[in-house]
Amino acid sequence: MAGQIPQRFIDDLLARTDVVDIVGERVKLKKTGRNHSGLCPFHQEKSPSFTVSADKQFYHCFGCGAHGNALGFLMEYDRLRFPEAVEQLAARLGLDVPREGDDDPRQQARERKRKEGVNLLELAASFFRERLKMPEGEAARAYLDKRGLSPEVVRDFGIGFAPAEWEAMRRHLGERGISEAVQIEYGLLVHREDSGRTYDRFRDRVMFPIRDIRGRTVAFGGRVLGDAKPKYLNSPETPVFHKGRELYGLYEARQANARLDRLMIVEGYMDVVALAQFGIRNAVATLGTATTEDHLSRLFRVVDEVVFCFDGDRAGRQAADRALRTALPMMIDGRQARFLFLPEGEDPDTLVRREGADAFEDRVTCASPLSEFLFELAAQGRDLARIEERERYASQVLEAIELLPEGMLKSLLLTELSRRTGVDQSSFESLMMRHANSELGGRPPADEAVPPPMAEAAPVVGEAPTADGTLGLMARALQLLVHEPGLVDRLPESDDWCAHEEADARLCREVVRLLKAGRYRSAQVLLAHFHGTPEGERLAALARREPLVPKRLRGVELDNWVAYFQRHRRQRSPQEEYDALLARSRTGERLSQEERQRLNELLMELKG
Repeated sequence: MAGQIPQRFIDDLLARTDVVDIVGERVKLKKTGRNHSGLCPFHQEKSPSFTVSADKQFYHCFGCGAHGNALGFLMEYDRLRFPEAVEQLAARLGLDVPREGDDDPRQQARERKRKEGVNLLELAASFFRERLKMPEGEAARAYLDKRGLSPEVVRDFGIGFAPAEWEAMRRHLGERGISEAVQIEYGLLVHREDSGRTYDRFRDRVMFPIRDIRGRTVAFGGRVLGDAKPKYLNSPETPVFHKGRELYGLYEARQANARLDRLMIVEGYMDVVALAQFGIRNAVATLGTATTEDHLSRLFRVVDEVVFCFDGDRAGRQAADRALRTALPMMIDGRQARFLFLPEGEDPDTLVRREGADAFEDRVTCASPLSEFLFELAAQGRDLARIEERERYASQVLEAIELLPEGMLKSLLLTELSRRTGVDQSSFESLMMRHANSELGGRPPADEAVPPPMAEAAPVVGEAPTADGTLGLMARALQLLVHEPGLVDRLPESDDWCAHEEADARLCREVVRLLKAGRYRSAQVLLAHFHGTPEGERLAALARREPLVPKRLRGVELDNWVAYFQRHRRQRSPQEEYDALLARSRTGERLSQEERQRLNELLMELKG
């Protein structure tokens, strides 16, 4: 794994980048005095409240509070992770992104090996494209013409041809000084153990380069022209290609539309390419494997809605069932998943040619939401007039609901299950609680420190703070702020509720001060501020864990945690409070005016 990006490189990158150019490529801006303005891309508005300052090199929306620099904008708008945003800015300037530890010989060797592999695969992609244009590529060109693919689509997807020779690729790369061992390692040559012979993996096939999110070729898929088996052949796993992570067509979809609303998962390369030919440029394909959590994580970083497209036969339904169970744990509030089943005997390629793009898009629009498909799947083949069948139906739906993260969707599905079965919702909630306890051996984890009930604390409105995994107490409050930075407006003026003896307290105070000073409303921009530090790693870990508290209750939850910490602080003896403040001061932390005053008061009190 590469090291962290040096802060000095990030600073230099931002100094050489004009935020107006970055934003202007994605948002229509108008010059207004020394600034530029336009409609905010992060919320719906009719009058411009979004400004970009060339002098200060930041953007700010007076409507929703979105705020940040060029990196923050790329992360928020293009839904990139911080390293990807840095890579994208660096690529614009023709710079390679350095990593800390690059002077480590082992790290240098790994990076050199990766670059060697990517360069090798780009050479191979160029070779296949050139061979498609030659006389030997006539049959491949005829096949692509027959499938109705235009030269523009062939170009956009980098489609090529592997000649029907055993050693064409080996010779081509060998002449450029690339050893057979490297060609074998990156999946271009096959080595036969029994004979010791090596030969080209891809022969007499239409070639589809598989590109990563940055457009670098990391693997290939080949479609046979004759009767050879298999019909489709993918590269094997290599140092740069893992089929459980990559998606064919994702790079091309983002190139066609930088602001996608949804992405559709189909089965194969030709489905993606055929849909693109008809103007449907938001399809991606898995590479010979079922959809994985890594696939969905990648897609949900780009869009909020994913549509699964399956054949309508039994195998398609079974695949949809697997996809549903993979998707459920990832369905935090705001995300959508839908399921589209095609007529039997049809695939996206054949259907879009027969019906046209508009009819196909209508099918996508009418695809079943995850909730409907979940209930439909559980009811399949059951006579719900019988109590026993209704019990199995409810159990299957409840089992699926338990996979969901806490949030509005989970609550609504429980309400709907109650309506459809006539069983009180509280009964289902009790069952789920018993299931959760049984998985923990019937008791909370030993290291779980649960606050006392709010009835024993200072009076507050709302429920008691909830336990969340094995997080410490302060970490739970910090987690809420990471996921909902806007909640900082609910906090008291003083941050003395962040008790020093609690783990994460210092980081929590730093986050609170940053949020109050910068009015950040994006978790990604907040994480970018701490990137490359241990604190950044801690915040990223909290960001990856979805709070168990539904979104609508998170404000009240934070209020309750603050009240709990304040009560706990009041219960400390003067000596304990003095020691805690003094320890904070001695570690170099700057105390607020109120805290310094309190420190003096405690000193006088302790001296009598």
